[in-house]
Amino acid sequence: MNSNLLTGIAALVTFPGIILHEWSHKLICARLAVPVYKTCYFRLGNPAGYIVHAEVKSFGKVFSIAMAPFLICSGLAATTFGLAFILPSSTTLRLALYWLGISLAMHSLPSTQDVNNLYCHARQSCNRNIIALLALPAVWLIKLLRFHDSMWAGLLHAVIMLIATGLLLRGVKLLL
Repeated sequence: MNSNLLTGIAALVTFPGIILHEWSHKLICARLAVPVYKTCYFRLGNPAGYIVHAEVKSFGKVFSIAMAPFLICSGLAATTFGLAFILPSSTTLRLALYWLGISLAMHSLPSTQDVNNLYCHARQSCNRNIIALLALPAVWLIKLLRFHDSMWAGLLHAVIMLIATGLLLRGVKLLL
């Protein structure tokens, strides 16, 4: 199957995660008083969504904007998975919650553009900002996971979150 076709189908199936990912960026921009010039929450194309905001000089702001979807989407995905686990097993709502949770978790990882922005600012700031220096290894790891904007990294993250949420709700202690 064509890679672009597969990516397009995945985007259609997981559109709530794409929308929340972009909304998370916009929310943090508003909180940090960073002007947003254009917002596209969802489209069939590459990228599937984006925001264009003013240039940011502060590494802290760049980090916050880049990582907002990870915190917001992952938090809502875990909540959604938790609700799905506690509902009666035969409900359609439970299946819808699993789908929504997977969609949110798949798009919680920073996009390739987010990681590239974070990487450039971390490199520029690492001589004068210890946080930027400490963030570089994590940024490299995320760059590795996001190799060619792979949806598989997002799917792996979603499966791990689903399993971890189920285990935590059953009282299993995880090494996190």
